[in-house]
Amino acid sequence: MAKPNKKGPDTTVEIFCSQCRTRLFKYRKGGKGALVKCFKERIVKDFTLLPCQCPNCEQVFARDTLIRGTPAFKMIGGKAFQK
Repeated sequence: MAKPNKKGPDTTVEIFCSQCRTRLFKYRKGGKGALVKCFKERIVKDFTLLPCQCPNCEQVFARDTLIRGTPAFKMIGGKAFQK
């Protein structure tokens, strides 16, 4: 299976915590679909202190995993949203 494109898409979205609305990431996302995974190499700016945990309410919003051999965060449904 193919790895994700290194350069990635040009459009950036901001990822927020669904519970307290705190900004978590600025991320280069491709496509129009829901946020399912965030490849670490596509994160432009990281606002979290601990990986996969909101800095404000400390809710765990993702799991650290490998997808197609590339480090990524697998998002937990309903815990984070994009704008």
